[in-house]
Amino acid sequence: MKTILRSETKEVTISTDGPVALIGEKINPTGRKKLPQALREGDFDYVCLLIERQVNAGADLLDVNAGVPGMDEVALLPELVKFVASQTDLPLCIDTANPKALEAALKVSVGKPLVNSVSGEEKSMNDILPLVKEHGTAVIALALDDNGISNDAETRLRIAEKIINRAEQMGIPSREIVVDPLVMSVGADTSAAVVTCQTISLIREKLGVNMTMGASNISFGMPERHTLNQVFLALAINAGASCLITDPARLGMTIRASELLLGRDDYGRNYLTFYRNLEKTKKK
Repeated sequence: MKTILRSETKEVTISTDGPVALIGEKINPTGRKKLPQALREGDFDYVCLLIERQVNAGADLLDVNAGVPGMDEVALLPELVKFVASQTDLPLCIDTANPKALEAALKVSVGKPLVNSVSGEEKSMNDILPLVKEHGTAVIALALDDNGISNDAETRLRIAEKIINRAEQMGIPSREIVVDPLVMSVGADTSAAVVTCQTISLIREKLGVNMTMGASNISFGMPERHTLNQVFLALAINAGASCLITDPARLGMTIRASELLLGRDDYGRNYLTFYRNLEKTKKK
């Protein structure tokens, strides 16, 4: 299955049997110090730096989140979306839990962005899916509902299926739904990675849709986070993940190596291209 996203000039395909798409995670103030300060001060030069680093590191899309405490997200998100779109030809992933901020951002967006996100909660589906339909976007579907996050892979599958069914009833085809099977920290639950990979495998088998996730969540609160992230990425790709929200500069080579070893990269083209581009970036 293919989910096609577009900027004004560029098209990116997320595919269940093609190369893994990389969504650069850095334009998100959550848990960061410098970006919230820059956004409060209207310093978009720092945003430019984040864009450049992620583009040079091989990102296919850029996540854009404007959730800064004390700031008006409804005003800031569309401003940030317009700015990022003016600085790169990559499609955007518009990241907000605020329906009003999402609507404002979609009104100024170009091409076909990816909305991040809708969940199986009734309010979320009622608020977000009509906007997805109206603006013709794709959307990330979180496998959680009004009962919270289940530790059971079958339950997460059923929630994903519920969101897809609701979307299809509204005229949104399943190819426009990119499911997030959810990644929790192994520091809180040592079965977290196993449950996520089981969920990925089930969704791949039963629903056949594309899947994405915030991969670095797996290592939250643990030492040697980079090592855990690398191993988990390989496991998730093997299980069927087709799109990852991550830092392409730190984890891109792991992702491209996993694709190569799993037979998803003919003649190692993506691996070699990514390596060459990364080496060029290091020399700058």
